[in-house]
Formats: sequence, structure tokens, C-alpha cells
Amino acid sequence: MPAAKSGKRTTPVSSAPRAADRSGETETDVLGCFALDASGRLSPGRLLEVLGEAGILRDDPRIAETVAHLDRVRPAPSATEPLLLTPEEFTAATRHNRGIIERAACGELVVPDFPALVADLRRIHEEVRADRSGSVAAYIPQLARVDPEQFAISVCTVDGQRFSIGDADVNFCLQSVSKTVGYCLTLEEHGPDTVHRHMGREPSGQGFNELTFNKAGLPHNPMINAGAIMSCALIQRALDAADRFDFVAETWKRLAGGRSVGFNNSVYLSERSTADRNFALGYSMRERGAFPPGTDLLATLEFYIQCCSIEVDARQLAIAAASLANAGVCPLTEDPVFSAQTVRHCLSLMSSCGMYDFSGEFAFTIGLPAKSGVSGALMLVVPQLMGIAIWSPRLDGHGNSVRGIEVCRRLVDCYNVHTYDLLTGTGAESGKRDPRLKRHQSATEGIVGLCFAASRGDVNEIRRLAACNVPLDAADYDGRTALHLAAAEGHRNVVEFLLSRGVDPRPVDRWGGTPLDDADRSGHQELARLLAGAADATRPPRPGGA
Repeated sequence: MPAAKSGKRTTPVSSAPRAADRSGETETDVLGCFALDASGRLSPGRLLEVLGEAGILRDDPRIAETVAHLDRVRPAPSATEPLLLTPEEFTAATRHNRGIIERAACGELVVPDFPALVADLRRIHEEVRADRSGSVAAYIPQLARVDPEQFAISVCTVDGQRFSIGDADVNFCLQSVSKTVGYCLTLEEHGPDTVHRHMGREPSGQGFNELTFNKAGLPHNPMINAGAIMSCALIQRALDAADRFDFVAETWKRLAGGRSVGFNNSVYLSERSTADRNFALGYSMRERGAFPPGTDLLATLEFYIQCCSIEVDARQLAIAAASLANAGVCPLTEDPVFSAQTVRHCLSLMSSCGMYDFSGEFAFTIGLPAKSGVSGALMLVVPQLMGIAIWSPRLDGHGNSVRGIEVCRRLVDCYNVHTYDLLTGTGAESGKRDPRLKRHQSATEGIVGLCFAASRGDVNEIRRLAACNVPLDAADYDGRTALHLAAAEGHRNVVEFLLSRGVDPRPVDRWGGTPLDDADRSGHQELARLLAGAADATRPPRPGGA
């Protein structure tokens, strides 16, 4: 048995992790992030495979030069030897795109364990596709003819990591999802003070096309039909109708990474012929004097229906959502489409008003900005992390995609991305994971951070780590737990918190010591009594005892 040690035992605590500085690395160092063959060379296929596993796809414009270079040096089909890159050839192939390639290969993108996220999305898609409840939007004839079985999930992170599953290449109309960009464009052009002289910022509590206004006679917010019609009245008023539409479509193209969006004329005509409610909203707002002077009401209503009829696929919508998550900058092109202030305003109203009269429930259970449309589209934004697009045409009674809502629920069950997850212990208790952590990061840095917080008496930091799924009974290499350190330092608040969370009061370190021993040794008698009582309460009864 090891000899007893006197004095307090402490846990070495490293400084907080920092982003790796690779400025001094050579090409050989970077090559070390890849699995090389025996000669120290790398196949181009393996390079692209590693990037793909990290979520950086072949069509990513940030690696376009590298892909083009590899295509140029590809051996002829008759070649007997596969092409392998020497360090010098690797440098030549990657010199224009080295930053993103290094970060992807070395696991330094915003979702380091991207394959784990992909696996979860595959599982969720498979589970949710069995749900066939709800029905397609019947009040727009063309939408009523859409195949209800179609279902897609697409994700894009703020570092441009992408994955799609299902019918992700099928186009669908934006419908009410278009309201997000319309609102952002009004803010960019006029500023929030001017914009909100014509519309409110409060949830309506009514259906998206309800004939209702706030006490000032204005639309309640820009995320319902009346507010989106008002946004269209404010966008580029000096331009003619064609140029105004091109301006909006070009903005969606920029948000989506440069791929052109479409326009579904049949949906436009179908919606135009059944737009009595939208026309009623427009005339009611004109009667109340809500529009800016000189507004052409019929042209505004046509413009609004045209914006709803813009077509994208799930991949494009996910990139657009990621652009909002990235403070208005498209992750793939680094194009600053919107200012951060504009995005902040838009996400705020998406959080409170983006899911029609289900917005409050969505904020409570999902806790993320989102916008849905009656085409079955749902755009979800996780700020500073990723954008997610879900498309499934069957709708619930609120006009939201049934499968879309369920996908959001399951994502929040898997990951601690709810806005307030970090304020509670629900992450640890429910087994949620932080997608920002590397595969083993929570088992290393998390334990170090937990021990440091316990030694400092920082309960708030311990709560945060618990929400990041750091086990509160984790031990360092000496078997020292947070409870050992809190007891040794006399932090009663930490000891009480840990015990209340079910942490074992009798862990033993490698010297045979328990938290009770630490409290006794350090002279913290009240803590010692607290720990002794907890140990007695959890001690199993003796065989045959009363």
C-alpha cells in the first residue's frame, strides 16, 4: 500500500485550450494530419476523402483550385501506378487553399467530430421518415399536388461543413421562409427605426394570414403575411418590378453560396389566383395608412407572391441558414451579405415569431431561431454553429412541417444547442453532447476544467460543464475528483451542488483518500460532517440488519 501523504493534494490544472497556431508548420507537418503510405506520400483520393469526412465537399469553392490541380495531374486510365503526392506536390496542389485544408484535416473546424453529427442525422432521418401524419397545403392548388413522401435534411456549419440526406436536390418554393430575407433587406436599406414605423415586433398569437393588426394598425411582425407584404413595399422602391425581384433572388443566391435560385411560375400563378386573403390584408393596411406614401399596392402584392415562389433545394437553404448563423457572411464564399446587426434583429424575431402561432411552444421546446413555410420547408439557425434545412410537405394544424418539427426536437435531444441549455444541467442529465467538442475533448479538457472550477468554488462553471456533458464524478490521473478538490478547499457550495447531483460521496484517489479525508485534513469540520452524513445515507445496509 502506498505511504500516506501529508498536506493537501491538488490537481495540476492546465490553461484553457487555445486555437492551434500553425504559422510555423512546414508542409511535412501538415501532411502528418493525413494517413500516408510507407513512402510518406499521399494519394489525391485520400486527401479529398479526408476533407469529405470533415464535411468539406468537392464542390466547395474554397478548395476549387486544389480540386482543379488534382484533376490536371490525374494519371491516364492506362497508367499502372496510382498517383501519389510528395510533400512538394502536396504543397503545389494546396497552396491556394491551405487554410481550410489544414483545419479540416487536423480537426479544427467548428464541428470537429463531423462524422458523429452525420451519423445522428442519418438516424434521425430514418426514424422520422416513418411519420406520415399531417397533410400538404391544400389552399394553394399547385402545392396540393406535391408528393407528400419527399423528405430532406441538410446541414451546413459556419465553417462550411455540409451533409445532406433524402430528397435534398429537389426544388421547393420558399413560401414564408422568404420573409426572413425580405425583412433583412428592409433593415439593410432603411434601418430598424424606419422599418418599424410600418410594422411591429410582437408575436400576433394568430394564424399567419389572419386579418388582424396591432393597436397602431400595423402588421404585428415581419414573419407573418401582413408584415412580409409590408417588407415588400419597402424593398428597393425606386426600381422597376423586374429589377426588384432580381435583387431579392440575387440575395438568396449570395446567401446560398453562389448557386442560382429558381422561380416556380405555376406556383406563382396558382397562389395569385387564390390570394384573396393577402389582397384583403393589403387593402386593410392601405386603409389604415400603414404603407409608405406612394406605395403601389397591386405591384407590392405581386412582388410578395413572387418572392414566395422562389425555389431552392435543401442544400441551398441550409447554406443560407448557415449564413445567418455566421452573422450574415456566407461560409462558402465569405460574402458579407448582411450586417451582423441586421442578422441579430432577424434572428430575434425568428425566435419569437418565426413558427406562426406555434412560435412560443417552439421557443420553449427547441429554443432556436427558425422559420417555416407551407411548402414544408423549415430553416433552423444555431448561431455561431450551423444552419439546418428540413423539407417535408406534410403540415400540422399550424402550417409547420410535421417531420420538420420532429427533426428539430430530436436534434435538441441529442445536442445542447437550445439557447438555455448552458444555464441548466439538462445537458448532462439527458445525455446531450456539445457538437463543438472534439471526439475526446470532453474527456480531457472537460475534466481539467471541472477540477479547476471545483478548486476555485465556481459552481456556475461546474453547471456549464455539466450541460456540456462532462461527468461530475470524473477523476484525473490521480483519481482526484471535483468533490475531493472542493472538500480540500472548503467550498461548501460546490460540495452541496455535487452531492445534490448524485455524485458518489466516497470516491477514492490513488492514495486511498476520500473527500471526507480531505475535509478532515484541511480542518473543514462542517464539510466533514456533511460528507460523513452523505456517505452514511448512501451506504448499503448490512446483511441481516434492521
